[in-house]
Amino acid sequence: MTQIIVLPHGELCPEGALIDAEPGQTICEVLLKHDIEIEHACEMSCACTTCHVVIREGFESLGEADETEEDLLDKAWGLEPTSRLSCQAKVGDTPLTVEIPRYSINMAKEGHR
Repeated sequence: MTQIIVLPHGELCPEGALIDAEPGQTICEVLLKHDIEIEHACEMSCACTTCHVVIREGFESLGEADETEEDLLDKAWGLEPTSRLSCQAKVGDTPLTVEIPRYSINMAKEGHR
C-alpha cells in the first residue's frame, strides 16, 4: 500500500485525509473510493480538467503525462509545474501529498467561490 496525504480542501475534504492506496490505481479512483468527491466531469476519460490536482510531494514517482493530458493541463485553472489530471496519474510505491485546487474550471464557470 502507498500512503497518500490529501491536504485540506474547504469543500471536498475540510480536515485533509491520510489514505492507503493500491499501486496502479489512479489518484482520482483512490479519492473517490475514500469519499473525497473530486470532480471528474468526463468520467475519467482524459477529456476535461475538472480532476486537476497538484502533487506537492512524490511527483517524480508518477509516470509521465502523455500528450493529451499535457494539452488539457494547459487549460486547467491554477496550473502549476507539478499539476496532473488525477484520472491519469497512477499511484506507484512512493508516498504522495496531493492538493486539490480550490477551484476547477467548472466551478469558475458556474460562479462558485
